[in-house]
Amino acid sequence: MSCRCDICPNKCLIKENDFGICGVRKCSGDRIELPCYGMLSALSVDPIEKKPLYHFYPGSSILSAGFYGCSLSCPFCQNYHISKEFPKPSGRITSPEQLVETAVSEGSFGIAYTYSEPVVHYEYIIDASKIASKKGLKNVLVTNGYINDFKTNKFLENIDAVNIDLKSFSDDFYRMELGGRLEPVLDFIRAAAESVHTEVTTLVIPGKNDSLEEISAAAGFLASFDKNIVYHLSAYYPAYKYSAPPTDPGRLVLLAEKASEYLPFVFTGNITGGVQNTKCPSCGNELINRSAYHTRITGITDGLCSNCETDITELGIIM
Repeated sequence: MSCRCDICPNKCLIKENDFGICGVRKCSGDRIELPCYGMLSALSVDPIEKKPLYHFYPGSSILSAGFYGCSLSCPFCQNYHISKEFPKPSGRITSPEQLVETAVSEGSFGIAYTYSEPVVHYEYIIDASKIASKKGLKNVLVTNGYINDFKTNKFLENIDAVNIDLKSFSDDFYRMELGGRLEPVLDFIRAAAESVHTEVTTLVIPGKNDSLEEISAAAGFLASFDKNIVYHLSAYYPAYKYSAPPTDPGRLVLLAEKASEYLPFVFTGNITGGVQNTKCPSCGNELINRSAYHTRITGITDGLCSNCETDITELGIIM
């Protein structure tokens, strides 16, 4: 007896009582189960900028729920201790209702599903986001975007914002390094950008995905359907199976400058300084100032640029 999982493009054929590549979806009889439904790896209140989301309620804090398992096998995973660690069936369960109650009691404006991969916890995300939405809370996904397209609309139904990891703009990199494919991720980015606030992050790894040509191609792809989409270039540090040296901050800034030829909102992360502040693309006025996770609204008045009166909603900034 075996079952086929249809959540992500891995399409795992799973033997009875065994798990798929993600480590959390199990074949039981003739159907797929999620034994760790509601088992969270972490629960904390974070700055929204930590997701990272820079143009979605900037300066706010959000309850962040972490998970276990992942559909990709990134050898440089920064959260490998939970993406490759799987909970015991007897672990503590946080029901969707309890999660929403916690968000309300913490005074959070929403819930972020994050840390490890939420896609493989598909059913829980759908249940929790629906309840949260009815309570007037915002729902945020931080995801690798590796999901089958016929599952996307349901998955995003009650989601308000996403940050999607674009690991590379090379299909060879996805296949050889991660055990996945690029095209499904690009499809998800397009679909998300059509329906919810979308920002994209690339972890820049020396010698792997840090060429000017690749970052230009990624930025050009994003600009082709949303010229105001936020693109984060984040510095890599040695983790899990990778021992390559950390990303050079100067290189990261150079790549951000290159991506800025296509997109007005490109930021650097995981380094001191760099490109962090949001400036009005029309006049150059500073709209939002950031120092680490401390955020100040400096150039927005009544929803307009305080200098040239550009409407910030036209720039994709949600406050």
